[in-house]
Amino acid sequence: MSIYLFPIKIAFIMFILLGFLLIIPWLIYSYRKYGRISLWASIVAYSFIYYMLAALFLVLLPLPNTRDTCSMQSPDTVHYSLIPFSFIRDIIKSSSVVWSQPATYVSLLKQGAFLQALFNFILLLPFGVYLRYFFNHKRYWKRALSFGFALSLFYEITQITGIYGIYNCPYRIFDVDDLILNSTGALFGFLVAPVILTLFPSRKSLIEKGEKLRGYRLVPPLSQLLAVFIDYVLIKMSWKLIGGFVTTSGLVEFIYTTVLFWILFFVVPAVWKGKTIGTHILQFQLRNFDGGEPSRCSLLKRAIALYLPLTVTSFLKIFTDIELDIDSSFYVYQVWITVGILAFLIVMWAVLFVHVLFILLKKGKRTFYFDDVADIVPWRE
Repeated sequence: MSIYLFPIKIAFIMFILLGFLLIIPWLIYSYRKYGRISLWASIVAYSFIYYMLAALFLVLLPLPNTRDTCSMQSPDTVHYSLIPFSFIRDIIKSSSVVWSQPATYVSLLKQGAFLQALFNFILLLPFGVYLRYFFNHKRYWKRALSFGFALSLFYEITQITGIYGIYNCPYRIFDVDDLILNSTGALFGFLVAPVILTLFPSRKSLIEKGEKLRGYRLVPPLSQLLAVFIDYVLIKMSWKLIGGFVTTSGLVEFIYTTVLFWILFFVVPAVWKGKTIGTHILQFQLRNFDGGEPSRCSLLKRAIALYLPLTVTSFLKIFTDIELDIDSSFYVYQVWITVGILAFLIVMWAVLFVHVLFILLKKGKRTFYFDDVADIVPWRE
């Protein structure tokens, strides 16, 4: 069992890292596709990524300790098996079944050859279930069988080539039975998928619900936060790509990010009819209550409301970074000032967190503080 658990654990670690990198692109895609951040669609997408990683690692891991795998094998080692249905012969040969005694048939289930064949059958069975969810019709069974065969062939070629030359000899064989069992498993998963998928909303229903939501002006609060986050990430990324190579000065970084912040959160929406880069990506814009373009005064209030928490945090952090000698007459005051600053920041961000949580629970019936103070409403395009 440990030989299967190890690849699954590695896949989980890789999934966490990959999932973190893909979270923003996925949220953008999900909102543009379904008109909202769909929890079910996110579960399907992320579980599919994890499954594909786990299946790949189950096929490839554990890796040999050396690239010179030829030295670990005898010269006459055969790296392929091209006789179909050899697994049936292997199961019968390694079993202690007495065909005249049905009670002995259960021993087949305990044979290594049978368990290996069962593993290869089950490996791509979930793949067939996912394909049925994506295709949403049984008439595509031939396509599911072809995809299952293609994926299995990819695994076998990866093995026979020593992961495309990384190892000088294959460390696992190319087996035609694996192609048969993997493809059959994918087809079986495709055919039995409706039994599983009836418990969950279909992809078609998600798309239809998204189309209905597009008829409303209401923008989900999570999408509003994501738009703000996208603009803020652009500021930080631009500094890493441009300013970070020039200087490491904290003051220069503060000035740079401040200037770019006001460009993205005030100048851009003032020129672009109430849209920022983030709101444009998520297909909504900032409007007054009457549906008109927001005034520059409103945009200014919104930018200030967004800018203040970040600026106050950065500014007060300067005082907490000051280090005085313990013998200094100002040391006690510096300690109390630091404690006061930390307490203030904790309270401020706790209030903001509660506010954000409250708005999310209200599902768009209330606006965030930065839109509320500016009398601005996010409208769908």
